[in-house]
Amino acid sequence: MTVRSRRDSVVFKHSFCIEGIDRPFPPGTYEVVTDEEEIQGLSFLAFRRIATSFRATDSRRARLTIESFDIDPDDLKEALRIDAVVELGDGLSG
Repeated sequence: MTVRSRRDSVVFKHSFCIEGIDRPFPPGTYEVVTDEEEIQGLSFLAFRRIATSFRATDSRRARLTIESFDIDPDDLKEALRIDAVVELGDGLSG
C-alpha cells in the first residue's frame, strides 16, 4: 500500500480556534499535512485521505517548537470561513 503526504499552507489574518483544540492561535501562516493512501484494485491511480494534521510553530519560547494536532478537515474549513467573514466585516465599518 502506498501512502503519500501532501503539505499545504493556510493563512489566518485574525486569531482563531479549531474545533477539538483547546486553545486559540494567533494570526499567521500554518502548515497542514494530509496523509493519503492509494486505493487498490482500480484501473486508475486514486487516493483517499486517512489523516489531516495542523502544525503550529511557536517561536516565543527560547527554543522553536512545532506542535502537531490531528484535526477534521471540515473544522479547518470552518475556521478559515470564519476568518474570511471577519475580514469582510472589517471593511464594512467606517
